[in-house]
Amino acid sequence: MTPSETRLHVGISAALVLATALAAPPAQAYTLDARAMARFDIGYARCEEQFPAMRGHRDDAYLSLRRVKADEQLHAQLTAARKAAVYKSEQRRVRQAAANGMAPAASSPIDQQCQALWAETQRVMRAPH
Repeated sequence: MTPSETRLHVGISAALVLATALAAPPAQAYTLDARAMARFDIGYARCEEQFPAMRGHRDDAYLSLRRVKADEQLHAQLTAARKAAVYKSEQRRVRQAAANGMAPAASSPIDQQCQALWAETQRVMRAPH
């Protein structure tokens, strides 16, 4: 390879790296998984029944698991995802599986899971961003 070809190759590589970095999503961006959110919401409803302090913080709890602090735009995305057919279909599937006794056993008691989730949610909500 000649020196001019080497410089061209290095220049193109640098341009591709820069373009990739500029096209990368911001640190807080993530892909919303409506199916996972449907399963989370069913479990979170059980926590709300047992721990009244958790009521009204479903979005904060969901986002805290992803280490993302909630804002109005994210709340709007979550609301839209909950209206989607994929979300509703997954909720129906999980509820039917639970009614048929096919739900997987929890790895630890629900009280411990709820308390751990609530502690993490509060930590993320209070963290400075």
